[in-house]
Amino acid sequence: MPDISKRKFIFLVFLLAAGSCKVQRVASVPTNAATLVTQGPLWGAVWQQRASEYKALCYQAYNTARMQLDILLQQSYSKPIALVTDIDETILDNSPYQVHIALKNEEYADASWMEWTKRVDCDTVPGALSFFKYAKSRGVDVFYITNRLEAERDATLKDIQRWGFPDAVNSHLTFKTTTSGKEPRRQTVADTHEIIMLFGDNLSDFSAVFDKQPTDTRNAATRDNAALFGTKFIVLPNAMYGDWEGMLYQYKHTLPPATKDSIIISDLKKY
Repeated sequence: MPDISKRKFIFLVFLLAAGSCKVQRVASVPTNAATLVTQGPLWGAVWQQRASEYKALCYQAYNTARMQLDILLQQSYSKPIALVTDIDETILDNSPYQVHIALKNEEYADASWMEWTKRVDCDTVPGALSFFKYAKSRGVDVFYITNRLEAERDATLKDIQRWGFPDAVNSHLTFKTTTSGKEPRRQTVADTHEIIMLFGDNLSDFSAVFDKQPTDTRNAATRDNAALFGTKFIVLPNAMYGDWEGMLYQYKHTLPPATKDSIIISDLKKY
């Protein structure tokens, strides 16, 4: 090969090598980037808004609830009977909020959440409205126990009233006070009613045995209560948020997003 051709060839190889290295550097992800805790909920919201599978799971949950309710209504009770339900991602769909904060690369915050709920713009979870209307038509009382804040009472009432959910009155609606645990509020309902079914997207919506527990304890409690799922406990899907996420970083919600990401990734199964 002539010398000039050799020089051109070597120069071309050098350019290709340099270009390859440059592309590799640009494609690398900074080690302090947070993607799961700020962008993960966006993917969950995409699934909730667009996937027919999400809707099918919700219909399945409420169809199961209706069949079970018909069975339970054949029994006699010493007190009036009631259903206890969570609100968010159980009867109302808040996926637009998750999209909003993810596009701003932010995590949940009370202030931004309350801006959303003040809009009174939630859609309903598929199957929820028709089921609870049916339950009310069978003489069953409905109580709403939510971890929304008391300051959101007016907006929350407007949202469930505008859709026509039954028993959408102050006396049937309780909010978070000093703790997110719902057991005391469930017990208040149980003082006057026989609670025959509970509805929620978070295991803490059903029993205190799930409250702020680590993975192994939550899994064990789920196995121990397996017979109650689909009979007394009706679970709705929520891939956007919940105690399942907080559990991953020991419920230390004030940790920086990048730290949470690192903790989550370090515990994942991979190959």
